[in-house]
Amino acid sequence: MGHKEKPVTTLGRATKLPASPDEAVLERVPNPHPNANYVARFTAPEFTCLCPVTGQPDFAHLVIDYVPKDWLVESKSLKLFLTAFRNHGAFHEDTTIAIGKRIVELLEPQFLRIGGYWFPRGGMPIDVFWQTGTLPQGVWLPDQGVAPYRGRG
Repeated sequence: MGHKEKPVTTLGRATKLPASPDEAVLERVPNPHPNANYVARFTAPEFTCLCPVTGQPDFAHLVIDYVPKDWLVESKSLKLFLTAFRNHGAFHEDTTIAIGKRIVELLEPQFLRIGGYWFPRGGMPIDVFWQTGTLPQGVWLPDQGVAPYRGRG
């Protein structure tokens, strides 16, 4: 996809929160081990956005696993990108898949999966799972570790 590399702009600096996911700048850094197949995992247990119909807050526990090729996502830029959804309205399915696709567009990883474990809206949780690419043979991909929703248990 041919990204022209620029210096990382968020790391080590005070950074203003982006107003929307479209304005957020996701950045990448070189993978120091491009010849090793491994999984990098990001977990966002307090992700929030808005219902596009009611404007009420929605909450999710996101787990993003990927097997990098040449690039890693720079973690501060990922945090800012995810935080940019705070005032953004979109359905759970759109939000989860849009996050995954944006990371894939930037990194071109061998494999990526995202699990969006959404807290109940109207009494019903909605979980969204998306993946792309092929998990290389022999790569350990742990369970995402999020228990199914059990309400009051």
